[in-house]
Amino acid sequence: MRILQSILIWIVGTFVTMSAFLASLFLKIVPVPFPSRARMVHAQCFWWSDALVGLNPYWKLTVEGLENIDHNQTYVIVANHQSLADIIIIYQTHMYFKWVAKRELLKLPFIGGLLWVNDHVLLSRGEFSSIKTVYREAAGWLRRGVSMLFFPEGTRSGTDEMSEFQNGAFKLAIKEKRPLLPVFIGGTREAIPKGGWIFKTKVSGRLVVLPPIDTTQYKPADYAALRDLVRGKLQALASE
Repeated sequence: MRILQSILIWIVGTFVTMSAFLASLFLKIVPVPFPSRARMVHAQCFWWSDALVGLNPYWKLTVEGLENIDHNQTYVIVANHQSLADIIIIYQTHMYFKWVAKRELLKLPFIGGLLWVNDHVLLSRGEFSSIKTVYREAAGWLRRGVSMLFFPEGTRSGTDEMSEFQNGAFKLAIKEKRPLLPVFIGGTREAIPKGGWIFKTKVSGRLVVLPPIDTTQYKPADYAALRDLVRGKLQALASE
């Protein structure tokens, strides 16, 4: 039964992701003057997320704190990272944002297409020049009123204890004087099978949007205090 269910999940998931990519591509290239075209393309990921979460019998997701989001505000969004499923469920916020993704994700069928068609910011790991380019592009999006999403651990955490947070997102929030929006993701570590393709464990995921933090009172040298404040808030939720 698990083998059959897993086959169906992967088939349906691939079809849904392909459909979201094709819908996004159509909206991006069709020669019709859509208002807010980029937002319409991005919004295809909302139903993509709803479908993947709703159709997987091994996933149960609780979403909290959506009232903390002002959709007219531009945020630096910071989330902890447990699984590739994190980016799927964070679209449950229905926020318009760009996120910093590893360039190698472009190789994933249709997922890479969604990254490309939505003009997300791509990072080449191990290249210092790429890191500088990423933060320059991220600042550009913020100045155009587009929120930026960062996973400051840099990679997925292997335990409930979060890895150390990198500094870039916090320096950027202070420099650009944008509110920082912490987002906690829990329970997704086993959401996607590792080393295989069969879903064996039912997972209860949790997405919590915390109240935004005003950064206008922070000085550039205060980035570490802001970083530790946010990490502490997210780690407290992980320890519940």
